[in-house]
Amino acid sequence: MIGFISEKLLIPILDFFYGLVPSYGLAIVALTVVIRIALFPLSAGSIRSARRMKIAQPVMQKRQAEIKSKFSGDPKKQQEELGKLMNEFGSPLAGCLPLIVQMPVLFALFATLRGSPFADVPYNINLKVVPQDQIAAIDPKPYKSPRHSIFITEKSHYPVIATLPNGTKLGADESIKINLQTTNGTSYSEVLSKFDNGSKFLPTWTVSKGSENLKVSQDGTVTAIKPGDATIEAKIPGLAAKSGFLFIKALGQVGFYVDGSINWDIAALVGAFGLTLLLSQVLSSQGMPANPQQSTANKITPVMITGMFLFFPLPAGVLLYMVVANIFQAFQTFLLNKEALPDNLQKILDQQLLGKNATITTNASTISEKRLPFEPNNKK
Repeated sequence: MIGFISEKLLIPILDFFYGLVPSYGLAIVALTVVIRIALFPLSAGSIRSARRMKIAQPVMQKRQAEIKSKFSGDPKKQQEELGKLMNEFGSPLAGCLPLIVQMPVLFALFATLRGSPFADVPYNINLKVVPQDQIAAIDPKPYKSPRHSIFITEKSHYPVIATLPNGTKLGADESIKINLQTTNGTSYSEVLSKFDNGSKFLPTWTVSKGSENLKVSQDGTVTAIKPGDATIEAKIPGLAAKSGFLFIKALGQVGFYVDGSINWDIAALVGAFGLTLLLSQVLSSQGMPANPQQSTANKITPVMITGMFLFFPLPAGVLLYMVVANIFQAFQTFLLNKEALPDNLQKILDQQLLGKNATITTNASTISEKRLPFEPNNKK
């Protein structure tokens, strides 16, 4: 599903924006904004729910305890009263469904930016060399790798897979050839022959693990040496992997600290990610009563995540997407925090802000979902 969304939705959008402005950096920014706008109604529901739960949670917890104590001997009545409570304040789980629904699109976007044209594309094939006298007992099962869209030019890309018709097990002293081909069966070498620059996108073949057990030539032919496990990697260059954008030296560059030198552009992107994440969390707490524990968590979490990404191997293009997405998230949070709350929650918030104990009697009114003018199902 993620591959389908990437190939049928995200890459065509990417092609469109690159056609308008021939910059893959700008194309990443535009693609991120378009996807975030498309997912706005879903993420807005999660932000609204989180805001309301921050206000209602203290009251809900006390009311739940009272209901369970009062109707401990009557489970049916207890469930009925708890249902009324959920109807009054909303369910704490209400914000989870929108997040779950949008995850496939976000995963597909993440996968798209980690592959061609923004980065070199690896095909990792795990092989097993078995003794020659055992090979006859093995039932060969054809192997196909996950597919990747390989860009040969800015507008020409093909879904390419690695295949082994006889499977991933071979006998000692046996040779097999790993085939790179499109999903419709055309060999990758035939595709490259159609382009003048095709030689730039020839794969490089290496044994990344178990080099004592087999060897591989640069045409993808694997020769077994002795029984054991091994991994072959075929890496195809990304068209824009070395393309720069603003202060970014290369969109496909990976790593803050490489070969004894610091990549300051990666460091700047990670720092921008941390600052925009902190901004989003600060905005989400605006207008809320003071919560020292939550305030501490809001400060520590961005620092921890930012520190992790300094050493997590993400391409610069993916980090650029994460920064833009955080900026959009912060703007969305700021916008939604300006919405009026339902009357029952506003009463609780007013008392919380005054420093009083938020144990007020509220009208059992159902939480209504107010929407912005451009959102679906708006009644204005």
